[in-house]
Amino acid sequence: MTGTLLGAPDISRALTRIAHEILERNDGADSVVLLGIPTRGLPLAERIARKISEVEDGFDASARCGALDITMYRDDLHKQPIRSIGTTSVPSVGIDDQVVVLVDDVLHTGRTIRAALDAIKDLGRPRAVQLAVLVDRGHRELPIRADFVGKNLPTSRSERVDVHLTEIEGEDAVILTNGRGGDDA
Repeated sequence: MTGTLLGAPDISRALTRIAHEILERNDGADSVVLLGIPTRGLPLAERIARKISEVEDGFDASARCGALDITMYRDDLHKQPIRSIGTTSVPSVGIDDQVVVLVDDVLHTGRTIRAALDAIKDLGRPRAVQLAVLVDRGHRELPIRADFVGKNLPTSRSERVDVHLTEIEGEDAVILTNGRGGDDA
């Protein structure tokens, strides 16, 4: 099976559901901080934060959303040592004693999330860390599970899941293609 699996309305509904699930799981948003993993996790985190602010009075989406660059925490740096380092921006409320919700586009092997957990420990000590992903495609290599999933898409290892977002590619879509995937979250 190849082609577009999720379009813009599907992605919007999935992110709305994730925002509501975050609120339910945490009894509101008083201590919730979202950290998006660039590239596509960041705009997804910003969208989820905006959706939370629409239903949760007093939730400041910009003050509670940031970016977490994991480049130097990856376990494959020896294979590709020259990478540009991105920006980590910690929300103004910080992460100490907060519930940090990591946000990424695709959960695959779990290695990106392992790197993100290592990066978080260098920033502070959150009360809890939760994981929200737009797509969980399976094939874990590490014991990592998402708390909030937009869509479970069982795939074969030879398939690739590409997430396109308006902020980056000019459209919202989740596309399944044949070929070795680069999505290693």
